[in-house]
Amino acid sequence: MLQPETLAFLRDLADHNNREWFQNNRPRYEKARKDFESLVAGVLSAMAPVMDMGNTQVKDCIFRINRDIRFSKDKSPYKKYLSAGLGPGGRNSGRIDFYLHIQPGGESFLGGGMWETRPELLAKYRQEVDYNAAELKAIIEDPVFRRFYPEVWGEVMKTAPKGYPKDHPEIGLLRRKQLFFMHKFPDRELHSPGLVDKIIEGVVLLKPFCDLLNYIFFDEATEEDLSL
Repeated sequence: MLQPETLAFLRDLADHNNREWFQNNRPRYEKARKDFESLVAGVLSAMAPVMDMGNTQVKDCIFRINRDIRFSKDKSPYKKYLSAGLGPGGRNSGRIDFYLHIQPGGESFLGGGMWETRPELLAKYRQEVDYNAAELKAIIEDPVFRRFYPEVWGEVMKTAPKGYPKDHPEIGLLRRKQLFFMHKFPDRELHSPGLVDKIIEGVVLLKPFCDLLNYIFFDEATEEDLSL
């Protein structure tokens, strides 16, 4: 669970997003960061029985709070949230894994899926949907999955992608440029002793979807290469 002071710091940071305020409140940030690190450590430990985490450490998972403002109109120097990439290898694994986002105001969530997908990987996804959508649909349309992840997030094309007919039976899935699921946590739940268990519940439900995407994007090609 997280301490109330962590969310209080993030609320204040959102209202005073400048370097002078941040430096004056750095002790509060360090306390919030350590609190978040403790949460991530608990999650990583609880994930170990679910998947092989290798030697993934907390420091491998947590994203910096500094924003990259080089190409942004918003010059606020800091993120208004704390975040971590959860999975073997952490935030830079290069694979589809789990993303934990902590932001006050009911904006905290656990999520995963296709988000910033490269065109060649999106083509692989569509090929799989065209060839065999049943496995994907069995995962994301399962009632237990949808109760935890009630909404589908992400950009959808206005028309059919090139090479696919508009009346394709799986046109809804084919038109997706992003396919992402998230479970939101109200602020009060972040302070609950059961927070880690709730996150792991979400990881277990989302893992088959992430595993399938990783197979389509990366592992299927490797298997084909080995069979040659």
